[in-house]
Formats: sequence, C-alpha cells, structure tokens
Amino acid sequence: MAKKIYVTGIGPGSGETMTPQAKNALAESDIIVGYTVYVDLIKEMCEGKIVVTTRMKQEADRCRIALRYAEDGKTVAFVCSGDPGVYGMAGLMFEIAGDETDIEIVTVAGITAACSGAAVLGAPLIHDFAVISLSDLLTPWEAIAKRLRLAAEGDFVICIYNPKSRKRVRHLDKAVDIISCFRDSDTPCGYVRNIGRDGERGIVCTLEELKDNNEIDMFTTVYIGNSSTKVIRGKLVTPRGYREI
Repeated sequence: MAKKIYVTGIGPGSGETMTPQAKNALAESDIIVGYTVYVDLIKEMCEGKIVVTTRMKQEADRCRIALRYAEDGKTVAFVCSGDPGVYGMAGLMFEIAGDETDIEIVTVAGITAACSGAAVLGAPLIHDFAVISLSDLLTPWEAIAKRLRLAAEGDFVICIYNPKSRKRVRHLDKAVDIISCFRDSDTPCGYVRNIGRDGERGIVCTLEELKDNNEIDMFTTVYIGNSSTKVIRGKLVTPRGYREI
C-alpha cells in the first residue's frame, strides 16, 4: 500500500510556472486535497481523481483528510499555492502526522510569490532580502512590527506577503511608517497583483506611494527596496556589486 502524501507547491497557479516534479506528483496521486481556490487553479489536472476541498481557516482539517486517505493506502497530493514550505502547509502536515505514522510525506517545492513576483518587476532580490507576512492571524502584530524594524535597519530588501485584507486595511500603511524611519520616501519599491494568473499587473513605485494604495490586496506581493535599489529600464533592480569587483 502506497501510504504517501505529496505536499505539493503549485507555484503561482498556471501550468507553465509549475515544476515538473509538482506535475508528476499530481499525476501519480489518486486523491487531490486542498483549499478550494488553489484546487480550482489546477482543475484540468484533476480529471479522473477524487478531489476534496475545504474553505479558508480549515488547514488542520485538510491535513487530517489527507492523512486518512493515505492511511487507506492512497497516494495523495495535498496542494498549496507557491511553495509549501514558505507560509505553506508542509510544516503543519508534519506536525499533525507526528512520529507514529508510517505514511511517507514528501515536500514538493514550488515557486513562491517572492520569486515569481520579483521576475515580473525585474531583479529586486539580487542581494540579501527578508520575507515578512503582515497577517496577524497567527503572529502578533508586535512581533511583525519588530521584524519589519530590524529588517529595515539592516538594509534588507523587504518582500511583504499578505499586505492587506478587508479586515487589515491599514497594516501596510503601518509597515511603511516603520520602514520609513530607515528609508527615504522615494526609495524604489514595487508590487505585483495576481502573479502568474489572469490580470497580472506589476507596478514600480516609491515607498511613499505604497501608502493609501487601494490597488494592493491579499493577492498582491509588495517589494521594498534597500539603499542600493534602483530603477533601470523601468524595472526594479538591486545591484549585488559585481561591477565593483
């Protein structure tokens, strides 16, 4: 009996940005389990398979569903957007499975939004960078604010996930206020909406222009440049210093 779960990163969601390993995991699996929105992105790859979806905030339930199918000898693809190890479900799956099961759990890497969005904007992540989520559902805002402050003080390029939601309208503005203590208001920045999906849109802007921005939402990834970041040919670029060697 197989007893295997592929915790599979599907990248931004389009077939052309999905890794061959992820496609093979989906093809090999009998069962597809995931958040409804993410499974809908790959529905053409789910034909002939049992598909089980749940709504948002039912992450632990999805893990248990996948484990039950695997325990029955099925091969399961547990799908996540981006990479399952970057704000994804790989950690929770291992936590819930624990040490007592003989189910094989395989993490299948995917292209996370930090990388796919950076490609749209140009090359903002060429040097050291930090990735910080502004969602305070699982992390206290005080901890998020501290990480923003230290990343800004350390002159990291900062990539922001979950910048806004209907309930967290001002979190990005507060983040910009924190970062502005260490960066000029005209620091080159950018954001990308709907990465790799219909309606993809990448905008280069300044730090100041990120505030009160009604276009940025939960489907947007934000990039805040460091002291070296510049705009070249309309693209966001952070030099690493090769030309100075």
